[in-house]
Amino acid sequence: SISAISSSSYTHTIWMRTRRYATLPIVPQEGNTPPVILHKIGKNLHKKQYHPIHLIKSKIESYFAQLTTTPTFTFYDSFYPEVTVQHNFDDLLFPEQHVGRSSTDTYYLSPSTVLRTHTSAHQSTLFRADKKAFLVTGDVYRRDEIDASHYPVFHQMEGAKLFSFPKADIYPTSINYYEDEEYKTSEQVRYISEDLKKTLEGLVHHLFGHVEMRWISAYFPFTSPSFELEIFFGGQWLEVLGCGVVHPDILKKTGVKENERGWAFGLGLERLAMVLFDIPDIRLFWTEDERFHSQFTPKQGQQQQDCIKFKPYSKYPSCYKDISFWLPSSSSSSSSSADAYHSNHFYELVREHAGDICESVKLIDTFKHPKTGRESHCYRINYRHMDRCLLNEEINVLQEDVAKAAVSRLGVA
Repeated sequence: SISAISSSSYTHTIWMRTRRYATLPIVPQEGNTPPVILHKIGKNLHKKQYHPIHLIKSKIESYFAQLTTTPTFTFYDSFYPEVTVQHNFDDLLFPEQHVGRSSTDTYYLSPSTVLRTHTSAHQSTLFRADKKAFLVTGDVYRRDEIDASHYPVFHQMEGAKLFSFPKADIYPTSINYYEDEEYKTSEQVRYISEDLKKTLEGLVHHLFGHVEMRWISAYFPFTSPSFELEIFFGGQWLEVLGCGVVHPDILKKTGVKENERGWAFGLGLERLAMVLFDIPDIRLFWTEDERFHSQFTPKQGQQQQDCIKFKPYSKYPSCYKDISFWLPSSSSSSSSSADAYHSNHFYELVREHAGDICESVKLIDTFKHPKTGRESHCYRINYRHMDRCLLNEEINVLQEDVAKAAVSRLGVA
């Protein structure tokens, strides 16, 4: 039976995976996006003056605005987050069984529309509109784990730039652009890669000052060759962004001229803001507490400071609760069934019930019954309010609601 273990003690992307499902979970006709996520649409933190997300966005845009290279960059920050599967995945060459397409990772509004998982979803539209250099900023949505650095809504910036060459490099139709060394070391690709790295290294200096950097080879479906940029900051190496040379098949599909090639990059604004401003918890970006926002708003008659360091104004105690249950009998660690249990289902359920008072959820133990083969999970939920102390009694009620919902909606026992 499900076990909600109470505790009376109080004590705090670059996402791109190559993992694929044999069968993707079926997307319901009505989608899988809960009201708590839909209510975030239109908040537009990146457009609120003096919000730290807006400050980072403005600082990046100021760098690209002062570049003397051509073409000049155009900035977009008002695209609506509802996009088609075609724009979010197909146009960017995501394989059919790529984990990013799964309803365990993506918020679907219908089988053919999603809340964008990256601002790259607008790349093909802008290429088709003959835009040669642009930055796109917006809110993006992903089902994910719960901790101090993950939130189902965050903000991303996509950048892209096209080059016109005297003549097009022609490659056989059977070429694998991800692996072909002749393509990846060609003069045009090397030229684009060098311009990309020079531009982004300049951006890092603009944001962080003179820091040590290193380039790491990577894989993204929509670029080849692909890279990640890391910086040595605060005594450790931090991934800052992912980028690469735009895959030729993307350009061909969008009608770009044969002699045009380009680069693209993507970065998370919360990640940069947390590092630059010493913001310890991603939930703070969504608070309406003036003790947070006043630290980023210049006093009357003063100019915005270049280097702001967040000063914590409170640290209320945590309330830890453990919950364990048997997974549905159709689920197993190796199952590819469309109905298989996924931890993201439970994380989503906790978010719906607890909202932002849930600081983290960790899978702390698993067990597989030697005879039945059934698997059990034990999660530790850390409840902590940003603005007040929580009572053990109120969290016990909330924990019981989570347990009941897990049984009725996820089929656990």
